[in-house]
Amino acid sequence: MTRGNKVGIRKWVLSGLLMMSIAILAPLSSTARAAEPIKIGFSMALTGGLAGAGKAALIAMEIWREDINKAGGLLGRQVEFVYYDDATSPAKVPGIYTKLLNVDKVDLVVSSYGTNEIAPAMPIIMRKKLVFLSLFGLAVNDKFNYDRYFQIMPAGPVPKEDWSRGFFTLAAEQSPKPKTIALLSADAEFARNGVAGARKNAKKMGLNIVYDKTYPPGTADFSPIVRAIKATNPDMVFIGSYPPGSVGLVKSANELGLKPKMFGGSMVGLQFASIQKNLGPLLNGIINYDFWVPEPTLKFAGVEEFLKKYQEKAKGKGVDPLGHYLPPFAYAYLQILGQAVTAVGSLDQGKIAEHLHATTYKTVVGPVKFGANGEWAKTRTLMVQFRDVKPNDMSQFEGPGKRIVLYPKEWKSGEIVYPYK
Repeated sequence: MTRGNKVGIRKWVLSGLLMMSIAILAPLSSTARAAEPIKIGFSMALTGGLAGAGKAALIAMEIWREDINKAGGLLGRQVEFVYYDDATSPAKVPGIYTKLLNVDKVDLVVSSYGTNEIAPAMPIIMRKKLVFLSLFGLAVNDKFNYDRYFQIMPAGPVPKEDWSRGFFTLAAEQSPKPKTIALLSADAEFARNGVAGARKNAKKMGLNIVYDKTYPPGTADFSPIVRAIKATNPDMVFIGSYPPGSVGLVKSANELGLKPKMFGGSMVGLQFASIQKNLGPLLNGIINYDFWVPEPTLKFAGVEEFLKKYQEKAKGKGVDPLGHYLPPFAYAYLQILGQAVTAVGSLDQGKIAEHLHATTYKTVVGPVKFGANGEWAKTRTLMVQFRDVKPNDMSQFEGPGKRIVLYPKEWKSGEIVYPYK
């Protein structure tokens, strides 16, 4: 046998061994990848002004992760979270999502809580063409028009206007109809968006806007503002505020005897159990937005089971002990993402987005169908009225009768008390 033949045989043998090694290792490699967890990345406000809500949302999300992993995970793989504290600082958000995508190599992303923390993430998400389920951002997609954005907050297809539509629908049904309105907003994006929609709805209704101002975040004394509003003697007062402002304004309005026929609208914080206990009877008569309350018309499958788990885990954590407002929706936006991934059978972002646009999802907050802009196809921003609230009793809010659903009609649980007292 010549030297050339020996070399040829050796190459043939080595080639054969290499092919056998690849054939053996390929299934092992594939199995190893399949065994790796699916990583969902996000930022969350765990310190700063929104920390209470952010921590509550995280508890709800962890309940979903436990539930899905007990059921076998997604696509046969366990689910793992990768998240960082955005400290309620919009400036931190872009860096967090850049790290999640480029360093942590997460498979899926969802948003932090709140308009101000969602918007800064959008350019990064859009460049990567990722699906983005978001948690309570008002009209964020109005400026981006991104077709893979989906909002779990039930604002509606025209979010700024749908947000307050119920408040004005109720007003228009009263006799005599109110004629004047005062508008007040915290100088922050969410509050301004809510009041911008209210302004449009007020004009459509033909109301005379007798007061229309903003106040700086951090305002401690609201008495000059309330006196200025009172001087205009409005029939209605619509307010866009965050929790400290909501508490201050309710107390000041009561102390100074502000007596419009309707008061409330877009006041964040009045949904939280600790604030409800703090304000007590001062809440009576206020009509304000909400998303879920324990009224008999809103007993969706799974919501009470979820809340039982949440309330147990929330003990001693410094978060809303009842969890009626944000936690069910934090659970639901992951429910939806999980259902879409399962239905598609892969992590293909385009196919997941198509499924999200086309499907009505069953969740603990009821059926969810998205419109073309990623908002709910039909608004379900509730208008609820506080009634018969007693002092210093948080347990009264655990059941029905304290926050009566007035709007939308299909979820209505009682009649309006008008005028506001």
